[in-house]
Amino acid sequence: MKKLLIYFVAIMGLTITSCDEAIDITQPGRFSAENAFQSVDDLRLGLLSSYDELDITDMITFNSTFTDEISIGFDNGGQGLSDGRYGYILNSTSAAPGAVWVDQYQAINSATRVIEAANLITPEMGEEALYNDIIGQAYAIRAFAHFQLFSYFTTDYTDDNALCVIAVDFIPSVDQELGRNTVGEVVGLINSDLSEAESLLTDDTSNPTFINKDFVTALRARLAAYRQDYTTAATLAASLTAKYPLADKTQYFNMYEDTDVTEVIFKLERSIGDNYDGQATGGGGWAGALYAFVNSTLSGSPYFEMGRALYNSFDANDVRLDRNVDPSSRIDPGYATNPNAKDEDVLVIRKYPGSDGQPLLNDLKVFRSSEMLLIQAEAAAAASDFATVSSLIQQLREARIGGGQAAPNVSSSPQAFGLILDERRLEFCFEGHRYLDLKRMGIRANRGIDRDAVDCAINGSCTPPPPDDFRFTLPIPIVELNANSVIRDQQNPGY
Repeated sequence: MKKLLIYFVAIMGLTITSCDEAIDITQPGRFSAENAFQSVDDLRLGLLSSYDELDITDMITFNSTFTDEISIGFDNGGQGLSDGRYGYILNSTSAAPGAVWVDQYQAINSATRVIEAANLITPEMGEEALYNDIIGQAYAIRAFAHFQLFSYFTTDYTDDNALCVIAVDFIPSVDQELGRNTVGEVVGLINSDLSEAESLLTDDTSNPTFINKDFVTALRARLAAYRQDYTTAATLAASLTAKYPLADKTQYFNMYEDTDVTEVIFKLERSIGDNYDGQATGGGGWAGALYAFVNSTLSGSPYFEMGRALYNSFDANDVRLDRNVDPSSRIDPGYATNPNAKDEDVLVIRKYPGSDGQPLLNDLKVFRSSEMLLIQAEAAAAASDFATVSSLIQQLREARIGGGQAAPNVSSSPQAFGLILDERRLEFCFEGHRYLDLKRMGIRANRGIDRDAVDCAINGSCTPPPPDDFRFTLPIPIVELNANSVIRDQQNPGY
């Protein structure tokens, strides 16, 4: 797959937008769809190009540095500090808003080109199922990219009349300036695209690096949870936990070596020679390079380390601790009073140790069954079904820590949401969830950014913004404001 993808991406560079204007697509001299796509196999290659546009590393690094997943490492050269991320500085010129905005609209553009080109192609006998499956995957990619934008740029997920992002299900012209759509309109497009995808996709779920109907169900479940449509969210999530068991401790550890997919519903494949095979500390390369320069050991030049408060939250027998902290780490129980803690308490992150012989290069896990279980717990908390919350958390802990875990005591909604948010912190650290989890549930859970005093002292960042602060919604980036006069008066509050 990757050799075909690398070849075709070079060709498709002639038909896909540049980063300068994420929405202004068509440019003089570009190949038309008729020339770029002439067969079902061309569509297949175009779909691979659309997959290549999907990336979440920019979101992973932003989640880690803006919240409480990392501390500044001993080999740090200004990463996270010079741009203000670690100090909660966020505006339209910050890197994260521009990266998320441009990357997702490029994915939308690429998927839409495949969808529109499909109308010009008649599949030959025996190609109909493949033809439909390709189109279905393209619709799902477009829905996923719109959902990512919805997640980061929307102030209120539950208000259909609130401003959201630009809903684009066509190829805009160069001079076309588009305003923001409402939440209701964007969610409507996401749901419409997912329905189209479901009607076209095959039932094959054998390869979690390709979109299938379970991807559609997982995205619907996550969207429903964000929207607090918990009846829908719980039903969809339960259908997936019935199919994808939680990984045991060995399977969980190996999942991040890319040798086990027991609980993986969907992941983005990363391989040697693809467009993400390289070091990029701000995203767009090896996931492990978001935290270290060379490899995921003490000698690998870690510039970000695990945050001390996060480390202190793990049970000593938790496989997630073993997976996320490299054994070469220096661990000082007396770090809080050690004036040399920066050099003598070094928690090296190894969520992404590397694969195929390449350090720091790993697949990106997008949907896992543990998320579906915690969505069910979230739905139970919203319904004040505290016994179910307790039982589900106990189930996850027994998978990660070992049998015999006590069922946690839960007797109130804040306690239930707090328990869920605390567990999500451990389960999804360094996977790009923390910022959005605090935005969604922080107030209900009485939780916020939680940095150890030693970690936040480095730049005086010990007074973080609360989860209802305007900075828990990204600003419309300067790249869009400069190119689009319509959207300039639609900036998010506070910026």
